[in-house]
Amino acid sequence: MSILPGIFNDVIGPVMRGPSSSHTAASWRIARTGLEILNDPLSDALIEFDRDGSWAPNYREQGTTMGIEGGLLGLDITDERMRLTESYARERGITIQYQISSFPTDHANTVRLTLMGISKKMVQILAVSLGGGSYEIRFIDGFPVTLRGDLYEIMVFTRNKPDISREIKTILPSGVELFSEQKGDVIKYEFKSSLPFSAEFITLLKNYPVIDEIALINPIMPVIAGKQTEMPFTTIQSLIDYAEKKRMDLGDLGLLYEKCISGISEDELNARMKELIGIIHKSINTGLKGTHYADRILQQQSHLIENAEKDGKLKYSVVNRIIENVSALMESKSAMEVIVAAPTAGSCGTLGGSLLAISRDLDSAETGLIKAYFAAGILGAYFARGPGFSAEEHGCQVECGAASGMAAAGIAQLMGGTAKEALSAASMAIQNMVGMVCDPVADRVEVPCLGKNVNAAVNAYASAIMAVSGFDAVIPLNEVIETVSRVSKTMPDCVKCTGKGGLAITETALNLKNNLTKKYLNNESTLN
Repeated sequence: MSILPGIFNDVIGPVMRGPSSSHTAASWRIARTGLEILNDPLSDALIEFDRDGSWAPNYREQGTTMGIEGGLLGLDITDERMRLTESYARERGITIQYQISSFPTDHANTVRLTLMGISKKMVQILAVSLGGGSYEIRFIDGFPVTLRGDLYEIMVFTRNKPDISREIKTILPSGVELFSEQKGDVIKYEFKSSLPFSAEFITLLKNYPVIDEIALINPIMPVIAGKQTEMPFTTIQSLIDYAEKKRMDLGDLGLLYEKCISGISEDELNARMKELIGIIHKSINTGLKGTHYADRILQQQSHLIENAEKDGKLKYSVVNRIIENVSALMESKSAMEVIVAAPTAGSCGTLGGSLLAISRDLDSAETGLIKAYFAAGILGAYFARGPGFSAEEHGCQVECGAASGMAAAGIAQLMGGTAKEALSAASMAIQNMVGMVCDPVADRVEVPCLGKNVNAAVNAYASAIMAVSGFDAVIPLNEVIETVSRVSKTMPDCVKCTGKGGLAITETALNLKNNLTKKYLNNESTLN
């Protein structure tokens, strides 16, 4: 059975601080996992970015250093100290250096970590960020591995010792997989399980004379893999057919989808979604109250909509509330407040901002809003099967474009639309975003990201209205998603979140970047 993207693991989440899920959240997860692989208190770390990759020109500004340092320091990504990871590392006496290098890689977002512990133990890790906070560790000390943070794992390396793979297989508990490989005089043993390893099994391993130590790697993703059950639909068309046969709406199908993916009960899944919605609404309220952060381009603007209404410049409308909410969410993100990436941090304003405004306008019940998020989530899961959410690979069409499709599906669900209508809404919304470039000014996820989030949300609202009214989407959703992947191959790398094209290289943008860089360097010299 193939492993499918999950709503909680791959679409709605992670809960995080930082400007970018692919830069900050994924790098935090990579570093946090690397710390467990090292299995020794950290002393020094060398972090290398491939000079031809997307991270090389903007790793500090986009929050990669913040994520790496927070992970290596053992901080939770929602910890307030994530704002000041550099000074916290200095306090701990931990040296973290960054370097642009060249090394073999087949992904735009690749990082190599060389970690040294206080006992001089060393490990080298090669990992990639896949978009939306998802990641994959692909090599450890030259050995190919596949660590995605969704399983319990044990990693063992032995040197100049006999191979004990056959013996270990005789004591493997049910459900535990063993992978071993030898290179020269070094043997790697890798254990994977969807359940925690028992103390008895760990003790058995430690009692083997050839095993000096073992590294326990805990899952970092919200949902543990390995509990997936058979899905009653596969393609988007089979989903529509199933919905019509069972008289289910897209929210029902989203809940069923995640139940099959995770093996978790419907009650618990609804409770998890309710918790995420609560965090999103809190982020909006935080933004509306006003946020402050030195290293950003835009300070608070979300309050200006209500001010304009009070002054009589604007009349109250649901579109005003959408713009207000989206802006508040983006301001919270840029101030390093806690947010939910949905499907990414760079596009986090679209879904939460629009669904809150529409649900209040329609006076929707809480259960209806939860279903709308599951409708958005399953749309995102199908998008994740295709291009995924990495702007470094596909441009902003997979961030704001995907978010607009998700929001359109969720809004159509709130309006009482059928599953087919919700998917048609998503199709129309994404059609309008195909080819959107990613060109953040001064490498901050603010300009033109705020405007793109607002446009994506209003586009989603319009698309949902059209779909529920009976407008013809013409191009089926699956073909639209395929088009996104095809178009991305024709887009130059300079407009894929590198800061080397589009609005990012205008005179104003370059001046902004120079001024912010000088400000950062002055602050650094003061701290040192």
